[in-house]
Amino acid sequence: MIELRNFSYTYGTADTPALKNINLEVQKGELLLVTGHSAAGKTTLALAMAGILHHELGGKIEGSISFKNRDIKSFDGMKELSRHTGMVFDDAESQLIFTTVEEEILSGLENRGHPENEIQRRLNEVMELCEISHLKHRAPHTLSGGQKQKVALAATLALDTEVLILDEATAELDTQAVRKVFSVLKRLKEAGKTIIIVDHNVEDFLEIGDRVVLLEKGEIKALKSPSDFAAFIEDSDLSSNGREYSRPQKEGQPVISVKKLTQRYGDFTALDNLDLEIYSGELVAILGENGSGKTTLVKHFNGLLRPYSGNVAVKGLDTSRVPINELVKHTGLVFQNPDNMLFEDTVEAEISFGLTNTGISGSQAAEAIARSLELVNLKGKEKVFPRHLSRGERQRLAVACVIAMQPELIVLDEPTTGLDAEESDRMMKLMKRLQQEGHTIVMVTHNMQIVKNHAERVIRMVSGKIVEDSANEIPGSLNKEIERSEGKCAEGGVAV
Repeated sequence: MIELRNFSYTYGTADTPALKNINLEVQKGELLLVTGHSAAGKTTLALAMAGILHHELGGKIEGSISFKNRDIKSFDGMKELSRHTGMVFDDAESQLIFTTVEEEILSGLENRGHPENEIQRRLNEVMELCEISHLKHRAPHTLSGGQKQKVALAATLALDTEVLILDEATAELDTQAVRKVFSVLKRLKEAGKTIIIVDHNVEDFLEIGDRVVLLEKGEIKALKSPSDFAAFIEDSDLSSNGREYSRPQKEGQPVISVKKLTQRYGDFTALDNLDLEIYSGELVAILGENGSGKTTLVKHFNGLLRPYSGNVAVKGLDTSRVPINELVKHTGLVFQNPDNMLFEDTVEAEISFGLTNTGISGSQAAEAIARSLELVNLKGKEKVFPRHLSRGERQRLAVACVIAMQPELIVLDEPTTGLDAEESDRMMKLMKRLQQEGHTIVMVTHNMQIVKNHAERVIRMVSGKIVEDSANEIPGSLNKEIERSEGKCAEGGVAV
């Protein structure tokens, strides 16, 4: 189906190749898993197999790729290739351009010239399959990261292509949603589809996988069966750090004070009459399924959202009255999608932009840039174009942009999205270090292991409400969820 021969690729402005001498054949009907650390070349390989490198990005290409025994260069661009191959990108938001979820899905179907009754059948089927029927009339930009991923997946599935490529397509989904995707992919494989799953964590899909490709620094380090790969992971897995509970004492005024906060998107109530206080030095995890209101809540902490009703205060400042450029001196927010923060031509310039806006310049700025890049393990990449970094590296750069400004409060929306287990652990060690230096850390996450190993206070949200707020011990309901995420169900071998 897809064959790469001695394939190497170098991005236009890069000095070193992102992929080196790749030899790989994907069989028709195969489910191939591609994994590796951040910057291993996973996304580049996905773009290569989809034909995007040849027809959209350019760059230096060596070797060959064939699709269905035909040189991929000979296709009439992505217009022809997209009739055979559908891809869900690691940045789902970049695929969503229409005003409603329904329009996103309909656009691709209508371009294929299907009759009206077939279009409606597929629309309803994929919305139900991806559990987004209730979002039909919502604007994509108002959705959570996980909901956006579901919409991007639904829009791709609706096209019913013979090849499906998923690049970190479940990174922002909660456990229940990942189980649903698993069942969908299992059904598609049984129907004869060729599926390529690119992810730094492929364990959830080993049960239905045929082979696992392990990439390292742009090269294929190993090509294993799922059972052999599972044994390999078990042998090389890093042990988790022990969890310490020592919630700081509540002293003085809270860093964040939320009173009767309500937020609406049109007729949809995203937050419903919330009350919350967070104190200096806390490390707080906010949990909840996709669409529960987590991201909407934290966007109030730096003024990106103003209350529909109620009040939010940060360091005693009313966020509905104080300008954003004043709030960012106290609150740094790392977005769920790092690409929403990155727009400069170099890594160094990205960090410098935020420092300039807060009045930090000269030698002080240079010192802050160097320190933040060293903390996130990006030292030496000062002159790299941010879009040429891997998803995990872009995530770390977004963190560097925030910590360089040294705000008292650091808010991270899904801080480990796109990071492998080792890098996730490194990221959380950094957060603990910043906490010890006096910062207050609030993180939105659905990663149960991160919560188990690092969080000192857990806030759980459901349908725009806080339903649980526990400190100094893992609440019983969370313990059960961790057990489910660590377990494997008999049907399909995924977390239940």
